Amino acid sequence: MTNIQRFSAADLDKLMDRITRDTIGMDKYLNRLFTHEAQSSYPPYNLVNVDDNTFKVEVALAGFKDDEIKVYTQDSKLTVVGSKDDKGDSYYIHRGLAQRSFTRSWALSEDTEVTDVTFEHGLLSVTLTRVVPEKYQKHIWFGSEE
Repeated sequence: MTNIQRFSAADLDKLMDRITRDTIGMDKYLNRLFTHEAQSSYPPYNLVNVDDNTFKVEVALAGFKDDEIKVYTQDSKLTVVGSKDDKGDSYYIHRGLAQRSFTRSWALSEDTEVTDVTFEHGLLSVTLTRVVPEKYQKHIWFGSEE
């Protein structure tokens, strides 16, 4: 008979150790699952479900210029970096627009790739598409889609 053990939030390290002992090749996935990186809420963003296989990340970047923004993917993560030089010749009476440097990341599944990146009117839009292998796609052999 198996020994069932209950784990609480305080025992998360023990649970992680027990799971990783019996898994091979899942280290990256499990580390990403069990590691929580604290992120600020800046800059604000939307996640939009366009259709079953297409998603869009919209990031509000008012006051940023094209050359101050970098978007890249690495290790199954989408990362947006904004580099703002705080030095300036302007003297602000009121500064209501947050224009600070930031790094924001989102985890991507292995079958998701970036298909389009646009930056217009202070809104960065990153289109993500889930690539469905041919063998899993719907094929109509007889009849119509209706």
